[in-house]
Amino acid sequence: MSDEYIVENRSGASWQLPAIIVLGLVSVAGLAFAWNASSKLDATQQSVATQVNAMKQGVEQDMTSLKDRVVQDEKTNADLQGDLKVVTDKLKITQGQLKKARAEAVAAVQDTTTKLTALDTSVHTELATKAATDDLKNVDTKVGGVRTDLDTTREDLKMARSEMGTLIARNHDEIDQLRRLGERDYVEFTIAGKNKPQKVGNLTVELKGVNEKRSQFSVAMTAEDRKIEKKNRNMNEPIFFYLSGTKIPEEIVINKLSKDTVSGYVSIPKANGQQQTSNSNSSSGS
Repeated sequence: MSDEYIVENRSGASWQLPAIIVLGLVSVAGLAFAWNASSKLDATQQSVATQVNAMKQGVEQDMTSLKDRVVQDEKTNADLQGDLKVVTDKLKITQGQLKKARAEAVAAVQDTTTKLTALDTSVHTELATKAATDDLKNVDTKVGGVRTDLDTTREDLKMARSEMGTLIARNHDEIDQLRRLGERDYVEFTIAGKNKPQKVGNLTVELKGVNEKRSQFSVAMTAEDRKIEKKNRNMNEPIFFYLSGTKIPEEIVINKLSKDTVSGYVSIPKANGQQQTSNSNSSSGS
């Protein structure tokens, strides 16, 4: 009986040792896995904490910036309200001044209208008592005639007259005034340079010399194959010449001069043209 008992004990000890070893290995593996998991968990916690801190800092910065913008907007709004109040106050003052000025203008217009009405009534009353309507018309006619005569005399006094009684024009405007009289034809010209014959109306005019200091000039004129030379003539001094078959002289006037340049006009009586026409007709009839 003791031998059987010993055999049973040996068989039980043979399977217990491997089991213990396996359990030990499993425990060691579990510990290693737990340690690895714990390390990963710590790393994850640190990463999450870092991200949370970064997000927190970003949110705090955004909140600070938002607060600054809110403060700036409130300040700007306050400034705008102040400016609006100032503009509104000025506008009220301007509107008041405008109303006052408009009222003063209306009063002035009314006062002027009243004075004009009274003056018109007074004038009509005085005219009615001094003269009848026909007398006033006669007076107006006489006054108009006197005014016309005065205007004509005034225009004549502005221009000098030659020994032949012709008016002497000193510029283009006065030549136009003479044209409107309708008694003569006027041909204006400018000659630049000496010894350069130039056709002017029914004449050929050639400048010979200019003395600016004395306002004198010398010219040669050719008409109907006849050449006439005039030396040291004064500016605005007319030069008269007759064409065959005419009784009224033509005239040439130099009214502007400078170095080697003169300007002026030739005055041709319209009666000369009629006389020449009649003379040519009588010659052809004979």
